[in-house]
Formats: sequence, structure tokens, C-alpha cells
Amino acid sequence: MIHFESDYLEGCHPRLLQALCESNEMQTVGYGTDEICEEARSIVQNLCGGTKVSVHFLVGGTQVNKTVIAAALRPHQGVLAADCGHIATHESGAIEATGHKVLTLPAVDARLTARGVDEYCAEHFVSATAEHTVQPGMIFCSNPSEWGTVYTRPELLDLRAVCDRWGLLLYMDGARLGSALCCEQVDYDYAFLASVCDAFTIGGTKLGCLFGEVLVIRSESLNRDFRYILKQNGGMLAKGRLLGVQFRELLRDGLYLEIGRRENELAMMVKEDLTRKGYSFLYDSCTNQQFPIFPNGLVEKLSERFVFSDNGPTDADHRCIRICTSWATKKEDVEKLLSDIPAH
Repeated sequence: MIHFESDYLEGCHPRLLQALCESNEMQTVGYGTDEICEEARSIVQNLCGGTKVSVHFLVGGTQVNKTVIAAALRPHQGVLAADCGHIATHESGAIEATGHKVLTLPAVDARLTARGVDEYCAEHFVSATAEHTVQPGMIFCSNPSEWGTVYTRPELLDLRAVCDRWGLLLYMDGARLGSALCCEQVDYDYAFLASVCDAFTIGGTKLGCLFGEVLVIRSESLNRDFRYILKQNGGMLAKGRLLGVQFRELLRDGLYLEIGRRENELAMMVKEDLTRKGYSFLYDSCTNQQFPIFPNGLVEKLSERFVFSDNGPTDADHRCIRICTSWATKKEDVEKLLSDIPAH
């Protein structure tokens, strides 16, 4: 079987594995305070254009989302997210377990809109009974979104403006950020995100790491005592060097974006070929997740040789599937998949 269901099925990029092996017998202090983690922090800070940011290393996406949101919100506050947002649909109530509600809004191509956030906040804060409901305290957005779409520069600036208007924090989940930054529709970089977001992540688990996410925090209030909260939530890895080694290698010379670019190129092979063959897509994704709509019979036939995510029926005769490429996806495997898909 050839697998396309996710972008973290394999171990890690060979360069990262080599770096881990080379550092294996080093002795360093723990909890992310070693010299290698400091080097990795410095690299991230430089990528953020000299913007004063704090950099933390965590193991996984749900862990970082839960910890950031718990640190950011007061007891009576909730977090705004798209109705398909990862924290609302795929994290087993992790945010609610901290005592904070996920406040979902209708998404446009899986993205929050500044207008939607503004209207929600206006309705809440002008209400005579506002204190009887959960107060919005921050925005959560995924980039790329759960459906592979990306936020444009103007959209992010508009979200920033809405946050400033209502006193919200803006947090971006960048689990697949490398894929977003390498897409043709995106004309910004880490430095822009550091200037717009109060916090964002540079995801490694889905872009070549064995595990790991970088959390970049610009907000001084959010960063205050963050390591206490990190420890309390089980996010302070004793062997913190294992994260520092990986991100130092991944970010020091552009490997992260090289991986994102290659994932996108293979995904675009899929998109272009299937478009030419007459198939439609649930969303117009420019990143490494593609969501073609196939007849039920074709899905069954492809399942004999390939593994992919089933996103459910679009009507009685068709289903949407997700085809996801990774750092380790072979071009010849993409070609095998496409050769098994006839013209529509």
C-alpha cells in the first residue's frame, strides 16, 4: 500500500536524524535551557526580523494549543475559532478541559473573517447581559487552514485590526506553516507573522521533525510566567535538547521551507492532473493537502492500492478524500496514484 493519508507517517528528515545521532552522547542541562536550544532560539528570533519575541519548544500541536490558550485567557473568557478549526473538531475537548470554551464562527473556505469576528464581538460587548455569556478573549486560526487554504496578508492585517479594536489576542496555529509560506498566494514571512500575531507556531511534526513545535510569543503579557504554565501543563520536555537539535537543523539554512516547497510541488502535481481530467475539489487548496471529489466506485478501487483520508460523501454518488504529501513522499508514488485515476 502507498500512503497519502497524513504528513507525519514517517520518522524525520535524514538531516535531522543525523544531527540527533551526532548529539546523542552530549551532556547538556535539561528543560530547553541548553546551548543548542539557545542557538535554535536565536535562529528563530533572527527569522522574525529582530522583532522582540520569546521562543519556546513543545512536543506536539494539541499540547501547544492547550498551553497557549490556558495561559492567555482569564477564567470567564473563551477563544474564537472557525467552525472547522482544529481546536473545535480534533483535539478531544482539550481546550474545554482547561475551563475555556471554544466559540465557533462560520468559516469562509475554512478561514475566519475579520468581519465575522467583528460582528460577533460587537454583539457581545454591546449586550446588556454580556456578563452572562462567555467573553471572547482571543482568536485561534490555522495557517494553512484545516482544508489547505491560506490567509492572505490583507486578511491577517484585518484580523489584527479587529483584535486591537476589541482587545483580543491573535494566535496562529502553524502546524503546516512551511507549506503556507511556500505557496504562491502568500507574500509574507516569519517576520510579518511576528509583527501581526501575539503568538504563532512553526510546526515541525508535519514538516520533517520526529516531533516538535516552535512557539513564538510577541505579547509580553502572554509570555509572563509562561514557563510556569508550560511546566504545569506537562509541556516542559526534560530532554529539551532533542527539540533544539531538530529545529536548529531545520531552520538554520532554509531546510524547513525547502520541505514545504517540495510538499506543495507534489500536491500541485495532483491538483493539476486531476483538474485536467475533469475532477472538482471541495476546497481550492494551494498547499500539501488536496481534497478531490471522486465517484464512490473510484474511491473503492483506489483503496485497494492507496491509503488516504475519507472526508465523507458530497452526494449519494461521490465522496471527498484527502491526499496529503510529506517531506518523504516519492514523486513516483504520486505518479502511480495519478496513473490509476482515469479521466472523469
